[in-house]
Amino acid sequence: MTSSMFSLEGRTAVVTGALGLIGREHCRALAEAGASVIATDLDAEACASFAEELSAESGRRCMGMAADITDPVSVRALFDAAVEAFGRVHILVNNAAINDMVEDPVSALEASRFENYPIDLWRRCLDVNVTGAFICSQVFGAHMAEQGGGSIINIASTYGMVAPDQSLYRNEDGTQTFYKSAVYPTAKGAIINFTRFLASYWGAAGVRVNTLSPGGVQNGQDRHFVENYSRRTPLGEMARPTDYRGGIVFLAGDASRYMTGANLVVDGGWTAW
Repeated sequence: MTSSMFSLEGRTAVVTGALGLIGREHCRALAEAGASVIATDLDAEACASFAEELSAESGRRCMGMAADITDPVSVRALFDAAVEAFGRVHILVNNAAINDMVEDPVSALEASRFENYPIDLWRRCLDVNVTGAFICSQVFGAHMAEQGGGSIINIASTYGMVAPDQSLYRNEDGTQTFYKSAVYPTAKGAIINFTRFLASYWGAAGVRVNTLSPGGVQNGQDRHFVENYSRRTPLGEMARPTDYRGGIVFLAGDASRYMTGANLVVDGGWTAW
């Protein structure tokens, strides 16, 4: 009985930002739990290739399709294709986001300072991270409400709850070559409250809306950064890309039936102190 609560058999899931590091793992987790997955990102060929890989791995019928989540026309085309292929959509994972990473060459020391941060990057990040989730939720959530139920999972971050620790981005010699910008925590904080809005708005229609807030994922960062981050985390390590699979499957299905408007924090204890 308990194991069946985690089954997504017969359900269809749409995952945005599906080609990203944890986006791929979200897709794999949902497919392995029994869902047919529609993987969407900006690169049509890569989406199609990944969907084929996903189908082969899971034995589920999966589909890849490009979409620009900041464009309502593009999102509507994605929705129409999903409904034509699978009849309805039960799960939406709003995963697509822009994150100004340490390795990003546009985020040099001076440009990443709050005082100098480019307004075009600020607007672009908000457009993708917040407006994109708004558009996708508007289109797919309305469909779920009409169908009498569904699950929307918004991907936020620990930085949606706490401020960035700028000391993490210092070199071993104490010099600072990068500052985490204000826009990412601003956007992720907005996503957490957007979740609460949708949960209360669509609760009576049976649509559950929750947030998953991941901690930092190890992805080839500088050794000094990884060591600093790990010391800052009670479990003593950064996350692996697969560490969010359980949370996604839990929020997507019946195991979290009585849960909405919540923020599931999976961060190794980062926000515990």
